[in-house]
Amino acid sequence: MKVVVISPEGHDPRERGSLAGFIAAGLPRYHVRKPSWSETELETWILELPSGWHPHLVLHQHHGLVAKLGLLGTHDRDTGLSKHVSTGSRSCHDMDGLLSALGKHPYVIFGPVFPSLTKPGYGPEPDYSWAQFKKILASKRAPGSTQVLAIGGITAEVLPYCASLGFDGVAALGSIWTAADPVAAYMELRRAADIMEATTCAV
Repeated sequence: MKVVVISPEGHDPRERGSLAGFIAAGLPRYHVRKPSWSETELETWILELPSGWHPHLVLHQHHGLVAKLGLLGTHDRDTGLSKHVSTGSRSCHDMDGLLSALGKHPYVIFGPVFPSLTKPGYGPEPDYSWAQFKKILASKRAPGSTQVLAIGGITAEVLPYCASLGFDGVAALGSIWTAADPVAAYMELRRAADIMEATTCAV
């Protein structure tokens, strides 16, 4: 399973050191989500990072910096139906948005799947039919097309359930940044994902 990490929203004194650990451990994509930062503030922060880290960074805001600084890509918010094929990823929060995004993005992040670890009271609708979600996703998604990553309450323990619903991976935020050691928290997720992949390949 794919595992990506989303940044804390603001300044976190642990972030730079943690990012070094994530990348050293093989993290392919680090989603930089800083909604309150200006473009200048974000650019300054990125330029303070080693340039070798830039190809791992995906920006949620100020997309013009991607080409300027040689970053990995862009991520779009869930702002309605997708009309065009995109080279970036996208967030989706309902089935209509997800179905419109399939085939138009390399991957989408869908959720919340479980109650958020950072936003009290934010979670899936109590009556949401995940069995129906699994059936619809399986019927509408072509093999090798857009990957779908789960978000919301993501921990190592829930990865098997996410896989059973048809998710290709997870996007982690709360379980990483509420942990005493964010790198150890990432490694726990990564180990769980690797075990699942090995089990699947062995079947």
